[in-house]
Amino acid sequence: MRPLFVILTCAALLACTRDPAPQTAPAAPIAAPAPTPPAGHVRLIPAPDYPDAAVVISDQLALSQQANRKLIVYVGAPWCEPCQYFHKAAEAGELDSAFPDLDLLVFDSERDSERLSKAGYVSKWIPLFVVPGIDGRSSGKHIEGSIKGPGAVKQITPRLQALLAL
Repeated sequence: MRPLFVILTCAALLACTRDPAPQTAPAAPIAAPAPTPPAGHVRLIPAPDYPDAAVVISDQLALSQQANRKLIVYVGAPWCEPCQYFHKAAEAGELDSAFPDLDLLVFDSERDSERLSKAGYVSKWIPLFVVPGIDGRSSGKHIEGSIKGPGAVKQITPRLQALLAL
């Protein structure tokens, strides 16, 4: 009779614990693999919607490095005229000769500002281009802003080349 009492008592105590089973955070989604462009092309990689931007950036940095490519965090907005010109030029292959091994992890300044700020990606102007640290946080090496109009791409290109040379 006693062993049954002990077993039932232990079972009751275990079933009545106050702390629920520990919850684990969902794994960070790695940026959706961008289609691998032919060698010598800029890749625009949309940043996945995960709360911790540093995790997303760190994961993509590892993927880009494995592919022998450089990663820049690119923050723009649909309403930003220089951003529109730069983005269209990248999509059209107009930047491929200047940046043959560049991956741009693309964030939207309005949608992603809070999570980017937590990872140290803050600026007064957009577009913002930042060299990420290995931990996914901002390295502090960045360029921001540009002129309006079709000259934006020509104004951004040498500044971005200088940033990549750091």
